[in-house]
Amino acid sequence: MNRRTLGRLLTATLSLALLASSPLVRAADEAPDALIKRVSTEVLDAIKSDKAIQAGEMNRVLALVDTKVMPNVNFTRMTASAVGRNWRQATPEQKNRLQQEFKTLLVRTYSGALSQVNDQKLNVKPLRAAAGDNEVTVRTEVLGRGDPVQLDYRMEKTPTGWKIYDLNVLGIWLVETYRTQFAQEVSANGLDGLIASMAQRNQTNAGGAKS
Repeated sequence: MNRRTLGRLLTATLSLALLASSPLVRAADEAPDALIKRVSTEVLDAIKSDKAIQAGEMNRVLALVDTKVMPNVNFTRMTASAVGRNWRQATPEQKNRLQQEFKTLLVRTYSGALSQVNDQKLNVKPLRAAAGDNEVTVRTEVLGRGDPVQLDYRMEKTPTGWKIYDLNVLGIWLVETYRTQFAQEVSANGLDGLIASMAQRNQTNAGGAKS
């Protein structure tokens, strides 16, 4: 497995640490690096033990994301950052649609890589942060076949604990990548055009996905 493929894989598994909400409650004072280690381990273990997820069944993938990952992500901030300055002009309905389509886009784009998870392990590097910091970057690397793969998380401290709002795979920040794409779409077709474009892409991706 080459670095590009593994990078996509990690955006599928650990970067699924990018997506919504569930009733799972965790201690609000859990350290950010400890949270990343816990969530990553839970996601990888779930994939390794679930043949349906390994086969790319979308319902199982979505269930994994919603129950294991979403409580630890500020997806509103992630979507707002990806949409950029145009987010302030969006109506509440548009913001809701943008979040829904962005989540689906991320999950469907990378769900196929889940079947490649086997013996990968996550190494969380020492956290470089002061006691009072409200935003930190948790640096990790994924160990498996081949060279280690860089995987970093930008996180913010909230009243309910630390939340992820961006992900770096092999030196590329996810939000910044999508911000460029989304800005071009909004410039050409407006916010409704961006929503329609994501919806169409999701529908196309769904055509080849298992349910």
